Amino acid sequence: MTTVHESDAGTGTSKFITADPFSGRTIAEERLHRKQRLAGALRMFGRFGFSEGVAGHITARDPEFADQLWVNPFGVSFNRMKVSDLLLVDHDGNVLHGDRTVNAAAYAIHSEIHKARPDVVAAAHSHSVNGKAFSSLGRLLDPLTQDACAFYQDHSLHEDFGGVVVDPVVGAQLAETLGDHKAVIHQNHGLITVGQSVEEATWWFVTMERSCQAQLLAQAAGTPKLISHEAAMITRDQIGGPAAGWFQFQPMWDDIVVTDPDLFD
Repeated sequence: MTTVHESDAGTGTSKFITADPFSGRTIAEERLHRKQRLAGALRMFGRFGFSEGVAGHITARDPEFADQLWVNPFGVSFNRMKVSDLLLVDHDGNVLHGDRTVNAAAYAIHSEIHKARPDVVAAAHSHSVNGKAFSSLGRLLDPLTQDACAFYQDHSLHEDFGGVVVDPVVGAQLAETLGDHKAVIHQNHGLITVGQSVEEATWWFVTMERSCQAQLLAQAAGTPKLISHEAAMITRDQIGGPAAGWFQFQPMWDDIVVTDPDLFD
């Protein structure tokens, strides 16, 4: 059982919100759950404008076969993604379920991250505008806002850019740089986030993209004031855990299932 700790603003008290996304489901039910959240997350990426042609992918580890991943097919719009479109791919890049083509970069990056991190259920990457822009600076996010503190000392920078990542060796290097963090910034490329659920990995990408935007805006306007190390660590502990990431996803899920019910097809 996991919990989300939230401060009750204005009262000085606190509360705990239970978030137990995996209990009580069979393997088949959990597989469907992950696929539905994956299709919904891809729709969210489309809605947020994270698409860039055919670039971008989110993966979900199969709950039964740890070396197999569900992923969006190459060349299908985020905005039109359905559960039935998703591909099942093994760590060697073989498509085990589905009749479309897998994105070579999705295989090269995600398979190596999932290999290196047995705790990771999902990984997300796209060529979002602010993530791309910020990645070109070759630096980590600063603790400028409460939201950015979720990544304080919990993300890394991979400086070596050698072109489109289609070689698993490069994917393994990215996974090594990621380490045990929740995110890695690939210099001159963009953001990659991971989580113990599709919900968590998706939320970290959304809020990291926005934190990049906030830092770019603040730096353009002047000299931002940093949150102290102590306050940033406290804030990260409050909002940066797996349950918090899972919970933050829920309002977006509530919206997408109403507006895009065909994602379940």
